[in-house]
Amino acid sequence: MRAWWINQADQAGHHTGRPLVLGTRPDPSTGAGDLLVRVHVCGVCRTDLHLAQGELAPKRPRVVPGHEVVGDVVELGPGCNRFAIGDRVGIAWLRGTCGSCRFCLRGDENLCLSPRFTGWDDDGGYAEFTTVPEKFAYSVPEVFSDNEAAPLLCAGIIGYRALRRSQIKPGGKLGIYGFGASAHLAAQVAMYEGADVYVMTRSPEARRLASELGAVFVGDAYDEPPEPLDSAILFAPAGNLVPVALRGLDRGGTLAIAGIYLSDIPPLNYAADLFQERQVLSVTANTRRDGADLLAIAAQIPLRPAVTAYDFTEADQALSDLSADLVTGAAVLQVSRHDAQAF
Repeated sequence: MRAWWINQADQAGHHTGRPLVLGTRPDPSTGAGDLLVRVHVCGVCRTDLHLAQGELAPKRPRVVPGHEVVGDVVELGPGCNRFAIGDRVGIAWLRGTCGSCRFCLRGDENLCLSPRFTGWDDDGGYAEFTTVPEKFAYSVPEVFSDNEAAPLLCAGIIGYRALRRSQIKPGGKLGIYGFGASAHLAAQVAMYEGADVYVMTRSPEARRLASELGAVFVGDAYDEPPEPLDSAILFAPAGNLVPVALRGLDRGGTLAIAGIYLSDIPPLNYAADLFQERQVLSVTANTRRDGADLLAIAAQIPLRPAVTAYDFTEADQALSDLSADLVTGAAVLQVSRHDAQAF
């Protein structure tokens, strides 16, 4: 099969050549409880970019990235019974937990002490075939094309968890800092549930999209919102926006930080940034319940991801465009042409 994998980095964490390599690999094989999936579409996530740029260290050499995978089941491993050959499934970031640590036992599997992640621990969707433990695969609502469904499987799920962590209430004022794949989906859920959304982002195209989606205020990343916010979510991986976002909050407000990677946060001033019971909460991965809940509400709304499609051979270009803020909404790789409607 054709696949992209992460190039080997030097001891300082820098890539000696292009960060992604395109080549051929043996088709993966299934173990007990695994599905073999022919990949139709794989979303291009900012986590893939952090991995390719060395900000996240690969868990093993030559790992295939990609964790927003939509495809059809072509083989069932021993013990599989949830899906059948030909079913369309989704593969997300979280692909395995121990099930026995204190966090798993209390229902917080996103905090598992020994998790496995798609495209980091195990090969992901920048390939023609991949595998997934059946119990971590998702049914994809029929209302979504492959291109629309792919970004829901990480950008959508993480945005949804960040929205819940922000503690925004119906009728509340929600600030969003950065407006890429995850943010534009979370904004649609927030507005559907009755929140007013205020978007601060540096990209002119992202500001245009935010206005089209119904944000009540759209400004630059460092602009002060016109009124105090009840909650905020930081999607941009820029630690220097943390004090900016905190100062935009009203008393008792919550800032949720959605990314797996964040540059260093500058010193905070207690009185200006945190006093009056403002709080900061991080977001770590997701639970399978988050994924199921997001897909259900996404189909109900229905969410409409803004998607830029790239040919499978253009994965490196897609990451380059994502790094340069040239992607509006979400980017996806069309690995095969099955139901990959063009945008």
